[in-house]
Amino acid sequence: MSEDRSAPSAAPEGRHTAADFPASAGNGTDGTGRTGGDPPVPAHPVLKSLLGAWALAACGAQETLAVEEHLGECGPCADEALRLREAVGLLQRPESLDPDPGLRTRVLESCLERRPPRIPVPEWAAAYDAETARLDALLQDFGDSEWQAPVRLRWYEGDEAATRRTTVAGVIAHLMTVDGLVAVALGLDDPLGGVTPERPTPAARTEAYWRAARVPPSRSVRAPWREQTHTLVRTVSFTGGEPSLAGGGSAEATGGTTVRYGDFQLPLRDAMLDRAFECWVHAEDIAEAVDYPYEPPTGRHLHHMVDLAARMLPAVLEERRRTGLAAPVQRHLVAAGEPGRSLRLEIEGSGGGEWLIPLDSPAAKGSAEHEVAHVALDGAEFCRLAAGHVPPREAAAGQVGDREAIRDVLLAAASLSRM
Repeated sequence: MSEDRSAPSAAPEGRHTAADFPASAGNGTDGTGRTGGDPPVPAHPVLKSLLGAWALAACGAQETLAVEEHLGECGPCADEALRLREAVGLLQRPESLDPDPGLRTRVLESCLERRPPRIPVPEWAAAYDAETARLDALLQDFGDSEWQAPVRLRWYEGDEAATRRTTVAGVIAHLMTVDGLVAVALGLDDPLGGVTPERPTPAARTEAYWRAARVPPSRSVRAPWREQTHTLVRTVSFTGGEPSLAGGGSAEATGGTTVRYGDFQLPLRDAMLDRAFECWVHAEDIAEAVDYPYEPPTGRHLHHMVDLAARMLPAVLEERRRTGLAAPVQRHLVAAGEPGRSLRLEIEGSGGGEWLIPLDSPAAKGSAEHEVAHVALDGAEFCRLAAGHVPPREAAAGQVGDREAIRDVLLAAASLSRM
C-alpha cells in the first residue's frame, strides 16, 4: 500500500501545531459562544501542557490569556498551576550568588597560616585590599551598557543633601582620582597627570579629571584603576607605612606619612581605611545602578571604618560649632576642668562596639560619668549615614537623652560625607 503523503505529520512531543487550536465554526462561532473575531480556544490537553511554561512566565500573550481563563474553570489545572508557581519560587534565590564578603579574607588567612608571606599586607591596609578586590570582581563581567548605567552620587553639604549624576565608569574614575591623593603622598604617579585643580579636594580632582577627558569615562578606566589599587597595596606592604616617603626619615622623626585632602589631612593608616570605606560605599552605588545585591564588608573591617568615623566626629562637631551649625559648648563645664559632656555611640550587629564621643572639646576624652545621650545604630547603617546615604533624622534606631546633642552628632556624622 502506498504511503498517504497528504496526511499531516505528527508534531514532535511538547510542540503544538495549528490543529491543536481549532478554527472557528462556519456559523461564526467556535462552539463556546465566541465570535469569529476572538482567539480560538486550545483543547484541555494543550492547556494542561502549557502550565509549566505559564509558571515560568514563558508563554506568549495569547497562550497566557487562554491558560488563565482555563484556570478559572478547571480545578485540577488550577491546583497544578499553583504547585508549579510555588516550585518556581523555590528555584529563585533572592540573595546574592556572590561569595560571603569574608570568604576571601578567610581563605587568605588559612593560606598564610600554612605559609607566612614574605612581605605581608599591613593590617591597616587589609580593608582597602579586600574592598578593591570585591569591587573589581563586581566589574569583571560588566558589558558596555552596565559601564554607562546612570549613578547618582550622594553626600551632605552643611545640613543639605547634595547629588551629582555620573555613570558606573565615572564612579571608577572618581575612585581612581581620589585614591591618587594616597599615591601622591607615597611618591607614586598621580592619575591626574599634568592636570592640577586649584584646590586639591576630592571633588575638585574628580571634576578636573572628568573635564580633561576627551571622551566620557568608559570600561577602559578599569585597567588603570585596578593597577593603581595593586600598586598602593604593594607599596604600603613593602614600606609598612613607616618611612615618610615624601620627606624621608623615620616615622618617629617626621610623624609618619600624611595624605592631604585639600581642606584636611589624614595619617596614611587612616587614609587607607577612608579609601576602603569610599570603595565599599561607591561599590554599593554601582550595584544599585545595575540592580545587583552587594554585601557590607566583614565585621572586622566594618568595625575599623566605624572607629575612624567616631574618631573624626569631635573635630567635625567643633567645625560645625564654629560655623553656627551645632549648639555652642557648655563652657561652665569646660572652665571647671571637667571633660565636658559625652554621647555614647552604640553600634550593633556586625562591626559593633561602643564609643564615647566628647561633645564640648575635640581634645577631650569621652567620659561615661558625663554621658548625656545614648544613640544606637546598626554598623552598616552608621557607615551609610557617614557616607551621606541616610538622612540623619531617620538614622538612629535608638535615642535616649539630650535631643540637641543627638541631633548635632547625627548631623555631624552625615557631614563627614563628600563627593
